[in-house]
Amino acid sequence: MLLEIFLAIILGVIIGTITGITPGIHINLVSALLLAATTSLLLSFDSIILIVFLVSIAITHTFVDFIPSIFLGAPDEDNFLSILPGHQMLIQGQGFTGIVLTAYGGLMALAIFLILAPIFIYFLPIIYPYAQRIMIFILLITCFFLIYFEKKNRFLALLIFLLAGFLGYATFNLPLKENLLPLFTGLFGVSSIITSILKKQKLPEQKIIKLKNIKIKNQGFSKSIFASLIASPLCSFLPGLGSGQAAVIGSEVIGQLNKKQFLFLLGIVNTLVTSLSFITLYSISKARTGVAVAVGKLTELGLKEIFIIVGAIIIAGIFAFIITIWLAKIFSKIICKLNYQILSIIILILLLVIVVYFSGWLGLLVSLVSSALGLACILLGIRRTHLMGCLLIPAILFYI
Repeated sequence: MLLEIFLAIILGVIIGTITGITPGIHINLVSALLLAATTSLLLSFDSIILIVFLVSIAITHTFVDFIPSIFLGAPDEDNFLSILPGHQMLIQGQGFTGIVLTAYGGLMALAIFLILAPIFIYFLPIIYPYAQRIMIFILLITCFFLIYFEKKNRFLALLIFLLAGFLGYATFNLPLKENLLPLFTGLFGVSSIITSILKKQKLPEQKIIKLKNIKIKNQGFSKSIFASLIASPLCSFLPGLGSGQAAVIGSEVIGQLNKKQFLFLLGIVNTLVTSLSFITLYSISKARTGVAVAVGKLTELGLKEIFIIVGAIIIAGIFAFIITIWLAKIFSKIICKLNYQILSIIILILLLVIVVYFSGWLGLLVSLVSSALGLACILLGIRRTHLMGCLLIPAILFYI
């Protein structure tokens, strides 16, 4: 059994690397495909083997998927905010440093996870019933803070937030297989890529720095970790709140972070939220990620399964860290040699093809409309975190 579990981890790391490095492919799509084949797979494999496989894919994906997000401007629904500071570092020749910082964050998340997991197992079942009763107030306060922290124009921020909310509500009520795919592809991916194409941006040579020289000052290090401790529990029980916007809330509460600190924070939160989603599934039987939904359908989790999952998360995370650094070096060497405008056009076409394949022509229409809203946000100079109204407003309407 141990050998089978280890092989499942290795195979999961390989698949997670492929899904992570491929623009527009989210782990939820892989989970859906695996679930479709569950009946036949369970005839050949024990459910815990399939769970370990899925968990390893998910954890590896949280590390590797920052590469296409930062280097290509093609995010998935979890790390879309890395485009903002990550792309700034890329055009300054510091793309490699940006990726390393997110990988450092992912590695730190593994250590934090080992501390938080037993706390969540014990306290979450006690806290969650009370949190449910005031969920709508928590969501409203969250929306207020997102708008309040806008420094340029709060009225425009509110307008963008409400328009995104209407778009999100409409999208979730459309007959689409993958609602979030066209929505986030347009809001954050296509809009960013179109901006790069219009600017005819050229990338400088990327500096590959020794890992020991990539550091965060002690104060920034502590602030990022503290912000992650605020953000991650929010994602564990708040519907409509993903790791990206929770990271924004956490960073604003403890004070504005610079680019490096924010990327480090995103690395922590992205991996930590995914890891804790399995503990949340065990503790309160609520699945907050697509992979957790898939795991919940495979079997009912007990303490034995949780211990195995925790082990798989740590092992897969360590492998994923090494792979991410290796891939970041390769991308850093070749990205400046490519015609970035042509590459951007190719990625744009690929994203739209993926949208049509998984969500149909109606999904393409959603992507085009959401792209227009994303571009409006960029042109108005409003922070794109307000686009998260697409998730928060539907969640609020659900609780009314």
